[in-house]
Amino acid sequence: MALTLEHVTKTFGSFTAVHDLSITIPEKEMFGFLGANGAGKTTTFRMILGLLNANSGSITWNGRVIDYSASPEIGYLPEERGLYPKLKVKDQLVYLARLRGMGRLDAQQELKKWLERFHIGDYYDKKVEELSKGNQQKIQFITAVLHRPKLLILDEPFSGLDPVNVEILKTAVTELKDSGATIVFSSHRMEHVEELCEHLCIMHHGSPVVSGSLREIKKAFGKKNITIQADFDLEFLSRYPGIVKYKKTAQGAELQIDREEVSQQILAAVNGKGFVRKFALEEPSLNDIFIEKVGASYE
Repeated sequence: MALTLEHVTKTFGSFTAVHDLSITIPEKEMFGFLGANGAGKTTTFRMILGLLNANSGSITWNGRVIDYSASPEIGYLPEERGLYPKLKVKDQLVYLARLRGMGRLDAQQELKKWLERFHIGDYYDKKVEELSKGNQQKIQFITAVLHRPKLLILDEPFSGLDPVNVEILKTAVTELKDSGATIVFSSHRMEHVEELCEHLCIMHHGSPVVSGSLREIKKAFGKKNITIQADFDLEFLSRYPGIVKYKKTAQGAELQIDREEVSQQILAAVNGKGFVRKFALEEPSLNDIFIEKVGASYE
């Protein structure tokens, strides 16, 4: 059940929100969308869901266009919250699950399991407005997954959560993928996409600037990072051939090199100058790749 977008373009008047986007999201995988605000991620999600119509191009899942008949198989967590604050958790979540084809008792039992898992079992009979923002986010997530969707779209799922709850949610998302769901999610946190996704797409001003396997994207980038912790001044390395970035740190320096072979030359250069506590050659981070491809510092 691969999700396929072919030459998808969406405009609003003279503004192009998404331009000629072509990607295939593999079945039973987690796929990450990266991009600054306004990059086109949410517009893409809304087109996948059929909430917006593309001006051109096609979007298919399992070879067919997504329409209302597919809604029982799809879950969606929007970036902006959509729960009714005055309604009780049990009433609105069971109602929404029934709209997706679940029976009442099945929905109630599934809801209780999710609430217990997220350590908020006593919120079953509470109004949404009585919950903290973080717990409202958990409830919103449960809304998206309660009916056991095969395609799950998560728009900034970890926003508003503290680090402990981020880990709880990440574990839940990973288990849903392992149980067979195809998951697409956006995030402005590079490390979340790097940790969870095998494939990704970086968008900028509505266009894909990088797309494909995370492993292949890093390999094609070419550059590597070196972290050195030493008891002597490393400033001389800032002028060393093959080093494209040099950053002094409290313990030593962080370098970016244009090719892997340079690391051996740098190791030889620091050898014998004093005590080296750490010398680590690492893959480029997604943040490195994003900054170079998009051309702006990004947090």
